[in-house]
Amino acid sequence: MLGYVVRRFAAMLPVLFGVTFLIFALVYAMPGDPIAALAGNRPMPPSTVAALREQYHLDEPLITQYLLYMSGLFQGDFGTDFFGRPVLEMIAERWPTTLQLALTAWVFKLVIGLVVGIFGALHRGRFGDHLTLAFTVLFVALPGFVIAFMAQLVFGLKLQLFPIAGVANGWPMSFILPALVVALEAAAPLARLTRSSLVDVMGAEFIRTARAKGASDGRVVWGHALRNSMIPVVTYLGLSLAAMLGGAVIVESVFNLPGIGGLLVQAVQTQQGTIVVGVATFIILIYLLVNLLVDISYGIIDPRVRNG
Repeated sequence: MLGYVVRRFAAMLPVLFGVTFLIFALVYAMPGDPIAALAGNRPMPPSTVAALREQYHLDEPLITQYLLYMSGLFQGDFGTDFFGRPVLEMIAERWPTTLQLALTAWVFKLVIGLVVGIFGALHRGRFGDHLTLAFTVLFVALPGFVIAFMAQLVFGLKLQLFPIAGVANGWPMSFILPALVVALEAAAPLARLTRSSLVDVMGAEFIRTARAKGASDGRVVWGHALRNSMIPVVTYLGLSLAAMLGGAVIVESVFNLPGIGGLLVQAVQTQQGTIVVGVATFIILIYLLVNLLVDISYGIIDPRVRNG
């Protein structure tokens, strides 16, 4: 198992360098002068502009800037903004909000998606299966901001069950409504994936063998079929958690939650390239870490994976 983990970790490094360089290059190519943007409509003295450009290595070639950034990154430095504030400090301020939203939404999505998907698979071709299909089509088709506004209108303004914005009420009250919005968007694909994967496994030869040996329906479903249908589901669960931890930009904006998704949007709007790169790198590291954990879970679920 240790060798399998080491191999998966080594495979992450080229991805880290490749994706961070691509993001760095895109930020480097952004139009406009970020130093000039700091002063707004008032011009800055040329000496000040030159000093800031030298301080932040903006006068260096792209590859030099990238190597300097990666050198700092491996020392835990995600860079500083043009006012001298560490980017990691900004992320640390907003990360708890995004983490609370993401984990709450992930639990909701896990429960809703698996229950609906298993229900559809066990009622294949019947009315319950049609209900599952209707649920998935509805929430796949609806844009996230529409679900968010509808949730605010119905559960926030009309029924007054939950606050509609901000984090003043703390967890869980301030997070239940936005987490449900995020979860419903992600639960629909999870339900369809769970249903199709479980249906495929239920038709396998070893399931027919288990039934022929007299195994009960519950034993067949929960003891054999469900576990063997989980690898694609675990993949989706892991990658969707990584996406949620990267910040639900639309939901954070609609519900006015101070998460890292909002920080990224603000940085793009104000041409704070260092913040954009730092936050994007942080999100990439989350993706890679969660992906590594998913790969490890493969090896636990199916020993053939780690021995292959």
